[in-house]
Amino acid sequence: MLVVLLVLANLRDEEPDDSPAEVSGPSTTARADLPVLEVPVPPPTPETDAACPRFMADLPIELAGERSRPVRSDTPYAYAWGEPPIVLRCGVDRPADFVRDSPVFDINGVTWFVDDTDPDEYVYTAVDRPVYVEITVPSTIDSAPVVVLSDLVATTATLPRQELRPGD
Repeated sequence: MLVVLLVLANLRDEEPDDSPAEVSGPSTTARADLPVLEVPVPPPTPETDAACPRFMADLPIELAGERSRPVRSDTPYAYAWGEPPIVLRCGVDRPADFVRDSPVFDINGVTWFVDDTDPDEYVYTAVDRPVYVEITVPSTIDSAPVVVLSDLVATTATLPRQELRPGD
């Protein structure tokens, strides 16, 4: 008991330190200071409303070194990072060019169809889920955002893997 009293007395007698506290840990989670990005989305379906909210809740604030940015859309199923933007949309329509014998590839357990017809961007669509998830990546960025988001798609319970449904 005497030791505790001595320690408390010594602490009380010390001069207060006005220097800022040293804090470590993750950086701030604020969004990037970029203008609001308009993101068109299709009208939600019951399948979209069942599958997308859980997935969207787990999206990272930072992706491939880019901070998230504010978006405006008709549903909460759109998200974006950086400038030029990496854009994610959950619950999009099947890509028109996704037909039988279309080339697809697997990243971390997710099957992706890629539209590379625009030289400025690549549009990756997860085509093996109950709703399609689309990621548009500027051509100046590699596929790292898709790799990261593939892990999230693959582990979200409301987006279980299913057979491909290409058009004719």
